[in-house]
This record gives sequence, C-alpha cells and structure tokens, in this order.
Amino acid sequence: MLTVSRETRMEILVHTSGLGARMEMTTFRRVFLLVVVFLLSGLLAKPTFADQGDPPARVARLSIVQGSVSLQPSGESQWSQASVNYTVTTGDHLYTDQDARAELEAGPYAVRLSQATDLTLANLNDQLMQLGLGQGSIRVTVFELPENNSVEIDTPNGALTLLRAGSYRVDTDPDGGSTLVRVNSGSLEITGGGVTQAVQSGQAVQLTGAGPIAVSFVSLPKPDDFDKWSAGRDRRIEESGSSQYVSRYVPGCEDLDSYGHWRVVAEYGPVWYPTAVPVGWVPYRFGHWVWIEPWGWTWVENEPWGFVPFHYGRWAHIGPAWAWVPGPVVVRPVYAPALVAFVGGAGFSVGVGIGGVGIHAWFPLGPREPFLPWYHHGPTYLREVNVTNVRNVTNITNVTNVTNIRYANREVATTAVPTEVFRGGQPVAERMVRVTPEQAARAQVIPHPNVSPTANAVFGGRPAAAPPVRAERLAPQAEAPRGMPPAASRPSAPPPRRGFGQPASTPAPRIITRRPPPERNVPFAAREPAMTSHPGRPLEPQQIGNLRAGKPAGAMRDREVPSHPAQAPRSGRSESRPAPREGREPRR
Repeated sequence: MLTVSRETRMEILVHTSGLGARMEMTTFRRVFLLVVVFLLSGLLAKPTFADQGDPPARVARLSIVQGSVSLQPSGESQWSQASVNYTVTTGDHLYTDQDARAELEAGPYAVRLSQATDLTLANLNDQLMQLGLGQGSIRVTVFELPENNSVEIDTPNGALTLLRAGSYRVDTDPDGGSTLVRVNSGSLEITGGGVTQAVQSGQAVQLTGAGPIAVSFVSLPKPDDFDKWSAGRDRRIEESGSSQYVSRYVPGCEDLDSYGHWRVVAEYGPVWYPTAVPVGWVPYRFGHWVWIEPWGWTWVENEPWGFVPFHYGRWAHIGPAWAWVPGPVVVRPVYAPALVAFVGGAGFSVGVGIGGVGIHAWFPLGPREPFLPWYHHGPTYLREVNVTNVRNVTNITNVTNVTNIRYANREVATTAVPTEVFRGGQPVAERMVRVTPEQAARAQVIPHPNVSPTANAVFGGRPAAAPPVRAERLAPQAEAPRGMPPAASRPSAPPPRRGFGQPASTPAPRIITRRPPPERNVPFAAREPAMTSHPGRPLEPQQIGNLRAGKPAGAMRDREVPSHPAQAPRSGRSESRPAPREGREPRR
C-alpha cells in the first residue's frame, strides 16, 4: 500500500496555492490523485525484484547427463560427478568428457553440450544468461527472448550477443585459436578485438585471433548427430502438452508429458499425477540434499522428471495418490530450492533419535501453505515466490507464528534421516528413520535444519578428477566497456598461469566478454567458519562482501520465522545478532 506523509500532503497544497485562491477540496483531491498515480508509475517501472540481494528467480536445470560429466561449483577447486536435476547457477563450471553430452534448461533457453566441452555459466539472473565457452561445441536454443533479456556467449575469439529467438551453434578449438559460429535461425552480434559484426539466419562465420579478430563468412555446415539430437530435444519442448498447465519458463515442463497425466480437480484445478512410482512413494523422499548458494539447502530428486514438481507448486494427497498442484500459469515463475517445511527441535531428536543421534525431518507443503525461505530475501521476493499458491499473498509478510498453520501433509508425509545423512548429501530413502503421525504432529516447525553441510553436499556429488581444462577459463576476463581507452593505454594484465597439463610456454587464451561477469563465490572453506554461529543458514550478502574484502563476516541481520536462536561460533568468538533499529521492521 502506498502512503504519503502529512508533510508531502502539505507540500502539495503549498505548491498548488499559486494557481489562484485557496484550493477547494475537490481540486486538491484531483492533484493528490495525480501525484499518487505518478508515484505508483515509478514503483511499477522498477524490476519485479527490486532488492539486489534477492536470489534470482531463474536457474538452470541439468536435465541431461550422458556419459562422464563433471561439475565444479562456483568458487571451488574440487570437481564432482554431475547428476540430473541438479540446480546450476552463476559461476558453475561444467565439462563433458569424450562421448558425453549434457543439457541445461534455463527459463526459455536450452543449452546443450557436446563431448569434450568446457562451459562456465558465467552469469544467470532474471535478465541475463552469460556463457563462457573455453572449448568444445554447444548449441543454444532461444525459444523466446523476453523484453529486457539478453543471452551472451563468450569465447576466446569474441563475444556473441544473441538478438532474437532462434537456434545457434558455437564450436571452439581446444587451443582457442578459432571459433565457428552458426546461426540456423535468429541473429547475433559479434564484438571484441575492435570488431562488431552482425550474423543473420542461415549464415556461419569463422573467428580467428583475439586482437584483432578476423571474421570470415563460410558455408553453413550440414547437421551432424549433435545437431539432430538437439533438434529432437527442441521438438520435445515445443510440442509439450503440459505447457497449457505450466509456464514454458519452468525448466523440465516437457518431462511431465512422459511420466504422468493431468486431471482437473474441483478444489485445486489442474493437477498432475506421476505414474510408475513405487508403493509408498512420497514427495521429497527419493533423492538427497545438497548445498547450493545463495539458497543453501536444496533438494535433488532422483526421478528423471523430478525438477518442476519439487521447485514450483505444491503437493496434495488426493485419495490414495499424490498429485502435484502447479497453481495458475505465470509469465515469470520463481524458483525455490525445496518447497518443504522442516520439523525438529531438541525434543523431536530425543523422541525419535537412535542412540542419541540427531534427526532431521521435513514434509512437502500443501496447496495454499506458505513457503518461508531460510535464506536472505526481501518482502517482494517473499510474495513472488508464493503468489501462485497462497491466496492471501498480501499478508504473507506478516506471518510470525507458523504453529498456527494447519499443514495438510505433516502427518502423512514426514521424512526423517540421521544428521550425518542430511548434512553429507547422502541418499535419503535408504537411511530413513520411522516417524509416526503422532510424533510428526508434536514436532516443532523450524525455519531450517540447524546443521551446516559437509564438503560432499557442497560439491554436489562424488569427487571427480579434474578435467583437462585451463584454470584461466574459470574466470573470464572482461573486454573494456565502450568509451574506455583501448587496451594499449590500460595497465597490462598479469601473465597467464600455467594450464592443466600444458607446458609453461603455452599461454592460455582469455575469454572475451561483452559484459564483465560477477565475481565467483567465496570458497566454502572460507565461508564455513562464519556459518558456525548459525548452522544451516547461508551467509547474507553483506557477510559475503566482508569476506571478499578480507574482513570478518560479521553477524547476520535477517530475522527468521519462526525464530531460530543463533549459536556461539566454534572458535569461541561470539557474533551476536544486532538488535533492529528503533522504528524499523527487521528485514526477512
């Protein structure tokens, strides 16, 4: 609700008094209404997510893993084995080995990797997808390019800005000497190295060098097996029947066609029933937990279709079966790491613990039940992440007592595991602890599990050997923005470091970018000590900023619903949470 102070109203009266004699009330109301409309237009012109500290609404789903595919989370040096349904976001790094392929779905975009491909998701937010291609072949399909959105592909031989919806392929040599760019449909612009060149539908160009770049138009190559495979994946998305019930911007919408069926239920509208699930199947039970910044605890489901129904919508137990309730179709859906409520507390651990071993439990949220994020966010984000499933979304920011909520799935779908299973990212179904409906009903609802992850949960999977990629490709260097002096007049960059398996005399090519990508995340080893004062909760933006500046992280500022007391750091230092300023509502 927009409010205008008494001083503002008086100022309006003073400024309008020059029109003549003293204003009549009707005239004042008209002027006041114009001012209100003006202020509202300014508010509505801002992005939906005005708080820069909010998590992005858009993420990438790792939807295909064929052969050996390695993942390196942002800020880390360790590689792990990639898995289907993993959430990939800014700064993450992927490598496909020989005879391997992978696919990313990010809103209205699909990115497919051929074998021996080194790709960094340099940036992914609600307006931009930026890819850094060190070597190999990718095909990018832009099904729709929303207003104010951009797609950029950065290579050692130039930055490519995709200008329209279409189908594009980029192949970069392992030594970075040349890049082949194909535009099967759509159009793009090449920049970097003193060159700006448009490429239209049906054209292909060969890029060589970096300063300057040589651009040569070549014949469009005939489709190979990778192109044909990608085209088949595109058709599957474009022809999906589930898109009438779920926004096309939701990654994995097309998977619902093959693994379930839709039905309209009077109470909820269209719902989706999974088929071929085992007896006793329960949502958020057949998978594992991982730690992905900036959300923290994130669920990864085992089933090939298990992305959309676990990061959007709600689950309902209708008769003997579970049904996913997507809610109304929205233009820009908001991703959530796991739409669950956690239960626990000391009494719960003692009540169902095994020989004193701690227990962590959760259950899926039902229709119209609020999701209360356990990571940093603002009030606008809180409304947007709930808008499709909570009727009275206006009042959700006022929720202070979750014990008053009657959770539909609490007594029928609570899953519990020992602490070591949860924090270590281990498979849940094999290590479940039985919880009776009575125990689940008595357990306390908590904002998040009071436990921080192990390195295994942070890396997202089993350790993998480092692939043959060069370290320089993990952090693309930006081209000078327009208006800056040429490279010759700027301070020279430090000499390149030695690459993996390369002799010192072989320089690693830098990746040319049009937009400077954001900094990679602070390594987990540096974040972990600061997390001990509040286990299980990711650090807030100002804390990450402090660590980047070489300062102590400092205390958390956000309040939680329900409240969750902080713990003293293991190092013995106490970082108490500061009290909110007088007259100011604490941020969520």
